[in-house]
Amino acid sequence: MTVVELAKSRIWQRARAAEKTRARAGASTRSYLLVILVTGILLGFGLVMILSASSVSSYTRYGSSFLFFKRQLVWAALGVAGGIVTSRVDYRRWRSAGWILLLVTIGGLVLVLHPAFGTRAGGSARWIGFGSIRVQPSEIAKLALLLVAADICVRKQGKMTTLREVAVPLGIVSFLVAALIMLQPDLGTMLIIAMIIFVVIFVGGVPLPLLGSIGLMCSLGAVGLALTEGYRRARLFSFLNPFRDPLNAGYQSVQSLIALGSGGFFGVGLGASRQKWLYVPNAHTDFIFAILGEELGLIGTLAVIALFVGFAYAGIRIARRAPDPFGRLVASGITVWIVGQAIVNMGAVTGLLPITGVPLPLVSFGGSALVISLTAIGILANIARQEQWPPPGAKKEKAAQGNRRRPLRVATQTAASRRTSPAR
Repeated sequence: MTVVELAKSRIWQRARAAEKTRARAGASTRSYLLVILVTGILLGFGLVMILSASSVSSYTRYGSSFLFFKRQLVWAALGVAGGIVTSRVDYRRWRSAGWILLLVTIGGLVLVLHPAFGTRAGGSARWIGFGSIRVQPSEIAKLALLLVAADICVRKQGKMTTLREVAVPLGIVSFLVAALIMLQPDLGTMLIIAMIIFVVIFVGGVPLPLLGSIGLMCSLGAVGLALTEGYRRARLFSFLNPFRDPLNAGYQSVQSLIALGSGGFFGVGLGASRQKWLYVPNAHTDFIFAILGEELGLIGTLAVIALFVGFAYAGIRIARRAPDPFGRLVASGITVWIVGQAIVNMGAVTGLLPITGVPLPLVSFGGSALVISLTAIGILANIARQEQWPPPGAKKEKAAQGNRRRPLRVATQTAASRRTSPAR
């Protein structure tokens, strides 16, 4: 090879390397921007709808139509600040911090049950705080358990093939947190946490037969818990036919369906909802999707659903291209947390699922839920900024394909050389 050819070869190799670097950076930027864009639009949607949905109840109780909106605006600012911080911190640092966060969360879940520290509302003791500043430890538990579960799965990679390996210590820790949450009681949050843990161990490599057994045991336990309390049992049975008891057990579902049906295709107009005039309970929290459907119609509800579909696509893409197993597990858990909770909420509002009392992520009113969700999305964005292309495992698969093809190519070259070689 001449000097000129060698120089051209090196230039070509450098150009190829630069092209691959730009491709990886471009892929990372697209995932990162998609997560930020979808989150920002959902947050904006939420603020507008909280101002509309809460105006009547806020004025009736506090004499101001803007009280809940102002509070949510403050929480949104805190959540955005938290998301910016976590998006700048390397997600790998959360492996050890997750255990500390879990201990703090367990302490908070214990304190919330004490009358001197916990605040009761709606028959549940879920908050710690004073006045309008209240923190919900069960929301922090979602992030803490997710990080701890991801860390355990990475440490036990390839070993979680028996029920004992899954139960110790992950099952014990999860059961402790779930028991404390059920003492509040809060079945909806416990189900969301179970969903997060289930997806993490699934992505972590737990065999499907064992995974099915765990899922069956958890499902039977959830049904049993739903049947033990009268109000939960009434919700479960009213879900099948809410119009059988439209003034009691089925009241929320019936009023929610009336709101959605009144919206039609284009809605009655932003701020013009009739159901928010104290007909739909929790109009700015658990049932904000019903008011959104009434005011913005089918177009508005489909737009929100499309945004969550976009978030799911971005989350799966980030998880698939995460640089290491911990990043893949955390990205998967955050994605199913936000999207799964949205499905549960919208399913309850539309009558497709029983009412569980979980808010619509990034849209419903709620300080702790919003701040923790935005903080978790910041971690997801940090994983997106470090995502790897091609995805981990793609190089091995490509190499294996190359090895399978190489013998055929060598054999072809050998046959060709025999035909062109002179006879001896």
